[in-house]
Amino acid sequence: MMSKLKITLIKSTIGCLVNQKRTVEALNLNKIGVFRVYEDTPTLRGMLDKVSHLVKIEEAAE
Repeated sequence: MMSKLKITLIKSTIGCLVNQKRTVEALNLNKIGVFRVYEDTPTLRGMLDKVSHLVKIEEAAE
């Protein structure tokens, strides 16, 4: 069973690079404070590396 990650947007994407804005949009984080829960995969980890300064990453309680 894969673990789950809770991703929360904590900073605005204003002034960020275009690829960072698109990554945040792909994670479906449209407002500050919004969170989503995703399964921990290598693809997701790669996306989070690109925007680690904009998001907070936590283990999701199941």
